[in-house]
Amino acid sequence: MVKLNAPCLSLAASGKLGDALVFASWKGRPYARQLVYPANPRSGGQVGVRAMMKFLSQNWAGLTAGEQADWEDRAEDMIISPFNAFISYNLTRWRNYLGPSQLDPATEAGVDAGLANITSTAGVRQITLSADSNGAGDPWGIIWYRSPTAIFTPSFSNCIAVIPAEAADTFTFVDTPLDPGEYFYNQDVFSATGHRTPADFEHSATVT
Repeated sequence: MVKLNAPCLSLAASGKLGDALVFASWKGRPYARQLVYPANPRSGGQVGVRAMMKFLSQNWAGLTAGEQADWEDRAEDMIISPFNAFISYNLTRWRNYLGPSQLDPATEAGVDAGLANITSTAGVRQITLSADSNGAGDPWGIIWYRSPTAIFTPSFSNCIAVIPAEAADTFTFVDTPLDPGEYFYNQDVFSATGHRTPADFEHSATVT
C-alpha cells in the first residue's frame, strides 16, 4: 500500500484513475493501490464449496432453537458464533466428502433415503433435474453432480448443487447456463445426522 501526500495535487482523493489505480483512505491516511477486478473462479472444488455453503446458510434458520443451541460449545471453543461454528464444522465434513449435520457432532445414524422417477430434461441452455421421494429414510438434502463424460464417479469436485429435501415430495434443480452438448448427472441424499445414501443412478440429457 502506497501512502500519499496531497494525492492528485489535492488534499484527498478517492475512486479509480482510469483502469490502473484506486485512491482511498484507511484510518484517515490516503493511499493508492492497483485496480484489480476480482475473479469468479468456477473450478469443481470451488463450485462444490459454494453449493454446500449456500445450503447451510439458508438452512440454519430452519433449525430449532435447541438444535442451534447444540453448536454453542463448539462456538465458544472457537470464539465464533454458533452459526459460524455450524458452517465451519459442516464445510470441513464436506471437504472430506461427508454429509452435513444439524447437530454437533454428526452421528451419521439412520437408514438410506430413496429417490424415484429421476429425470433430466433439456431446454434452451439448461437442463432441469427432477426426483421424487420414495418415502424411505429421512432426507435433509440432495446433492446433484455433473460430468461431461458417462460412467463417472460422483465426488466433491463435480458437485453442482445442494438443495433441501425436507417437507417436499418432488425435488427440482435447473442447471444453467449450459453450452450445447450432452451432460451426465447423478445424485445422492443426506439426512440431518450426516448419513449419506450413495449415488446409484446416472442419467443424461443433451442441450442443442
